[in-house]
Amino acid sequence: MSIFRNKLILTGSAIGTLLGGVVLLKDRMQGAVFNKNVRADGKVVIITGANTGIGKETAHYLARRGAHVYMACRDMKKCEEAREEIVLDTRNPLVYCRECDLASMQSIRQFVKQFKSEQQRLDILINNAGVMRCPRTLTKEGIELQLGVNHMGHFLLTHLLLDTLKLSAPSRIVVVSSLAHTRGQIALDDLNSTKSYDEAKAYEQSKLANVLFTRELARRLEGTGVTVNALHPGIVDTELMRHMGIFNSWFSGLLVRPFVWPFLKSPLYGAQTTVYAALDPELEKVSGQYFSDCAPKEVAEQAKDERVAKWLWAVSEKWTGTLTGTAAVS
Repeated sequence: MSIFRNKLILTGSAIGTLLGGVVLLKDRMQGAVFNKNVRADGKVVIITGANTGIGKETAHYLARRGAHVYMACRDMKKCEEAREEIVLDTRNPLVYCRECDLASMQSIRQFVKQFKSEQQRLDILINNAGVMRCPRTLTKEGIELQLGVNHMGHFLLTHLLLDTLKLSAPSRIVVVSSLAHTRGQIALDDLNSTKSYDEAKAYEQSKLANVLFTRELARRLEGTGVTVNALHPGIVDTELMRHMGIFNSWFSGLLVRPFVWPFLKSPLYGAQTTVYAALDPELEKVSGQYFSDCAPKEVAEQAKDERVAKWLWAVSEKWTGTLTGTAAVS
């Protein structure tokens, strides 16, 4: 009996040591932290997808530093729950839930109309919301969902808010992209994935579109006092991964996820580069850049293609109806 008990003690000790090592490894994999004591008192901020994950942590951080935070979300129930949690913790009542479905251009336009009726300024726009590797689905206007939400919806939202951002200068636009842009290609002959659909390629295309949009917008905004920068938040453990097979099956939850978990950032750490791009005083005049772990990072070669950036801009204007006031794919 004593031998059996000793084995149990040794086994328990070994498991404890192993778990401690895993936790230490995860801590080391969390990346850079934005630790400057920067306030955001009086600044008006819009964050898309702010009810969960990186967006929620970003909203929490900025509310704690005194910002007026507009949480632009599709799910109002989740948004209200997140808002209540943020307000109770930060004691900042200036946190608002507003409906904004990026898969509906009518919803985006209605959000902007309501926002402008309530606020005269916008200091920071954070294009954070996104979908990842979902089955082929279309937005209300017939755009492939990943391209439609991750790029086109934010393209329209940003376009409709540019006048307010310019009046509020110096102001900032922050675009949450991904390292996945380095594997992306813009399908010039099948942008909407109508001929064929690969969920990974469509996601990578949308993230490359984020970077191309950022760089082209920065060029167009030169001299206005409005900056725009993109970023990679890291590989973050959020609901964004819900469509990935290795994360959502019973088998993977039991056997795969424990090995992957130490290398995933928590949403709190995933939000650090977003906050850095939104608040760091040293970035006030920096525009058209790409960041990762609170530091500049080189983009992929295909993200530097100005010809493709201009082509994508023209198509985005057409599909979002920003030239004609309509919105349809043709």
